Amino acid sequence: MADFFEIDFLDVESTKSGDAITIRYQLGNVEYIHVVDGGFQSTGEKIVSHIKKYYGNPSYIDSVVVTHNDADHAGGLRTVLEEFTVNELWMLRPWLYAGEIIDRFTRFTSVENLEKRLKEIYSNLAALEEVAIERNIPIYAPFQGATIGAFAVMSPTKERYLDLIVESDKTPESIEESTKSALGLLAGAFGEAVAKAASYLRAAWGEEVFSTEETSVENEMSVIQYANICNSKILLTGDAGRSGLTEAANYAPLINLVLPGIDRFQVPHHGSRRNVSTEILDRWLGERLSQTPSNAKFSALISSALKDKDHPRKAVVRALIHRGGAVYSTEGNELCSYGGDAPNRGWGTATPATYPEEQEE
Repeated sequence: MADFFEIDFLDVESTKSGDAITIRYQLGNVEYIHVVDGGFQSTGEKIVSHIKKYYGNPSYIDSVVVTHNDADHAGGLRTVLEEFTVNELWMLRPWLYAGEIIDRFTRFTSVENLEKRLKEIYSNLAALEEVAIERNIPIYAPFQGATIGAFAVMSPTKERYLDLIVESDKTPESIEESTKSALGLLAGAFGEAVAKAASYLRAAWGEEVFSTEETSVENEMSVIQYANICNSKILLTGDAGRSGLTEAANYAPLINLVLPGIDRFQVPHHGSRRNVSTEILDRWLGERLSQTPSNAKFSALISSALKDKDHPRKAVVRALIHRGGAVYSTEGNELCSYGGDAPNRGWGTATPATYPEEQEE
């Protein structure tokens, strides 16, 4: 069989969206299985069943990647690690860097105590570490420049990642964060409530309005991966925000990736307005077109639960279509994006989203 790839976005169904992505690809008669995130804890069995059913009932997985700590990404991977022989686990563990950042905290003088606290805060990652150690699965850090099979890690850099640990609201009080006021925190919570209650306004083609708020620091810790397989440029973003996507774009020339020009684009954070902007989408996907093209220029893939009424945002769907994208959301279904000589599963053709005539204020 010639080279091919299959990228499966599993339906992570809950009241909130989650990510569970399985990938099988073949290069030069060598087959690889690459899993990125595992949805919630209850998603684990679905991932196992999917891989066994569609990937030839393997017992071995080459690589498992955890983009970040959130339960809707890390939860189901414990089952994957327990059910398969896994060659390598890629995830970032904040506690490993306690000695490098302890001077930036006001409450800790002991590296050991800071390590313990970071494991408590990032408990989903700590749980996966325990399973990996028990099963002798080597763990590697997916910092910018690392290579995972055919995939290159584009973000985060170690330096930026350490800054994010210190900046996180979940992390024990740091010197940088000690000036935050309770009023400021309440304002942030109020802003989120207002955002959820936002009304819609009819908008002309090409108009784009994104949130002025940034995504969470934890989302910005997300690992961004890129691969060119069968002449298809694939970008997996996790929940990365504007900072991470900008860092990754700046790195693109170093791996000979010419932007814009992505063919398979994972829309970050289930289609949130806080993770992208006009400038960032222009850089990755190209500038806005004057009208919808007759043929899609790229596929935009969104993990969004059917019951999650907040995702994807209409403004994001519009912006992707403005650039010639065919936009697909899971919403109770599994999505498969494939290329090359991929096996025929007998699945039907997914219907792309229609263009929203309105968007959030």
